[in-house]
Amino acid sequence: MAIQKVKQNVFSIGMKDWDRRLFDELIPLPDGTSYNAYLVEGSDKTALIDTVDPETVNVLYDNLTNHGVSKIDYIIANHAEQDHSGGIPAILSKYPESKVVTNEKCKNMLIDLLKIPDDKFIVIKDEESLSLGDKTLQFFLTPWVHWPETMVTYLKEEHILFSCDFLGSHYVSSELFVKDETKVYTSAKRYYAEIMMPFRKNIVRYLEKLEDLEIDMVAPSHGQIFDNPKLIFDAYKDWTSDNVKNKIVIPYVSMHGSTKKMVEYLTDALIKRDIMVKPFNLTVTDIGELAIELVDAATIVIGSPTVLAGPHPSVAYAAFLANMLRPKVKFATVIGSYGWGGKMVENVVGMLGNLKVEILSTVIVKGFPEKSDFLALDDLADEILNKHKQLNL
Repeated sequence: MAIQKVKQNVFSIGMKDWDRRLFDELIPLPDGTSYNAYLVEGSDKTALIDTVDPETVNVLYDNLTNHGVSKIDYIIANHAEQDHSGGIPAILSKYPESKVVTNEKCKNMLIDLLKIPDDKFIVIKDEESLSLGDKTLQFFLTPWVHWPETMVTYLKEEHILFSCDFLGSHYVSSELFVKDETKVYTSAKRYYAEIMMPFRKNIVRYLEKLEDLEIDMVAPSHGQIFDNPKLIFDAYKDWTSDNVKNKIVIPYVSMHGSTKKMVEYLTDALIKRDIMVKPFNLTVTDIGELAIELVDAATIVIGSPTVLAGPHPSVAYAAFLANMLRPKVKFATVIGSYGWGGKMVENVVGMLGNLKVEILSTVIVKGFPEKSDFLALDDLADEILNKHKQLNL
């Protein structure tokens, strides 16, 4: 893998994983990802900021060798998750004089996860600095973005924020810096939706915490470097705000056509009322696309047939996902069908406890929908329209 220059004596030295298509055995990666590690060479000391996924540590090892790095004084661990920290033991083996610089919580997690000896650590506190000679690293603790020990590192003289997972994206490119802003914006929104959204309120605080820094570049540990940091900061301010759009998402499954017919009718009814709507057939949906649309939707309508008295398993998973991701949706409801009975609606609504939503009218039909059922869907569309108007959408 090529070593790429970020600024004078600052290099991107990590791994581009073009072929990876699933992260944490959960998250789809349509564009692959990168494990970014950064080498900062000061006049007195050299620091490696983050490492790589342990399965790719040989690439980092070769990059350091090819770059002629004979000594690493500090390994900065912004985050204990193994796709960033997993290469630390191998680097410590190659550069045994190195010290791992991190906060107390991260130190304890790295000892637990990677069995790094206690005497290999230098523990820093919030806003503490570390001199490399003519370059200075400053550390800002950002707990619960998205683990309890996360932090970011700021290179003062070069005005670079090494943000680790924060402000990143699962996107890989041969270009070091963001060029296709539209594509990267979408990838960053997917990344935020799938990983950061549950911690929205914390992120608001950390955006404010970093406002006084002069930042010329944001160098995350996944994705490209933002040399126009306003792009990602403005995006995060929008995504983490309480503002929603005049938009509805409809995740659904239909086994024999009844629920699908209801979803199609409601979708058309909402379009006629100038409401943006995005249905997701969960049997063919990239769940990441659903997460993206949940970021700023005002309403979620869950459509399901009844299976053994409860929701379809794919619908249950989507409801679980929405509950886990905690989007800022304001309203929710359930539509669907049944054959002989059950508690599908109660089960679905019960799975949305983390969402601070108002539950709107439900529309549940026995068998295939009839004229009265379609009229009920029209009433639901009117109810949604009025609720959105109350929010000035």
